[in-house]
Amino acid sequence: MSQKEKSKKSDSSERRILDEALEMAVALDAHGLITKPDMIQMRVLCQKPPVFTAVKVAKIRKLEAHMSQSVFARVLNVSVSTVQKWESPDSGKRPSGAAAKLLQIIEKKGVKAVAV
Repeated sequence: MSQKEKSKKSDSSERRILDEALEMAVALDAHGLITKPDMIQMRVLCQKPPVFTAVKVAKIRKLEAHMSQSVFARVLNVSVSTVQKWESPDSGKRPSGAAAKLLQIIEKKGVKAVAV
């Protein structure tokens, strides 16, 4: 088994465990056995990480943020070249970590939520 296959299998097992943990938390919540803050924390910890395609990144930048690539890059604290790679389907690069979370916030709440 290749390293890539092992990693994919591990990711699948981890996802299953997280899905089951969230399902259990929802059941506990239905019976009033988990606090609201704990339920929120479980949802955050168990949610699937967002996947941002090149088209989706460009759509968020253009339609949600109404910004050029250079201004958008400054808001996300990344280089212009990084934004260009994210928006290029052929690059294979996708936002992850903090940048993906910021894009998720911009998508849901608008750019005002992250820009000062």
